[in-house]
Amino acid sequence: MGMEEQEQKQSKERNKYSIIVPTYNERLNIALLVYLVFKHLPDVDFEMIIVDDGSPDGTQDVVKKLQELLRARPKKLGLGTAYVHGLKHASGNFVVIMDADSSHHPKYLPSFIKKQMETSASIDTGTRLYRKSVLEDVISSCFSKGYVFQMEMIVRASRKGYHIEEVPITFVDRVYGSSKLGGSEIVEYLKGLVYLLVTT
Repeated sequence: MGMEEQEQKQSKERNKYSIIVPTYNERLNIALLVYLVFKHLPDVDFEMIIVDDGSPDGTQDVVKKLQELLRARPKKLGLGTAYVHGLKHASGNFVVIMDADSSHHPKYLPSFIKKQMETSASIDTGTRLYRKSVLEDVISSCFSKGYVFQMEMIVRASRKGYHIEEVPITFVDRVYGSSKLGGSEIVEYLKGLVYLLVTT
């Protein structure tokens, strides 16, 4: 084993990854996602943190049967605050933010971990792998609460000069259920984009 491979192996052993998954009515998808994450990260130290916004479809019951992964909230409070909530429970030094519908497929996680080790990036985009200290800093400067929050995090990180790398992935349609980006969410998203343009 070469010197570089030894360093990568040691770095991989030292790092812990906290995977934050916000959910709302994902009863049919969440078990599959958990299975796929465990399947694709067999030799990685990680934890999963599922932040559920009081799903009425039984999502929390499914998660409770899987493991002690759930960090429940009483009602729907928004995607941005779900990340903040999940981060409070994260013990890893890197944080992965994923969608519950497997649209960011867990098979790409090893590629993100490899890219981070090779480049020492603070942020790897695609499935959104963040150095925890950077995520805490970026989140504290964000104002959005809904879907635009994800974009704002990258914009704020870029403005702060953090090292960002990209790993190309194929975004797939959700397995079960329909998109939550309805009419009111689209309006809020557009308003959020305008606000982002004005303030950054």
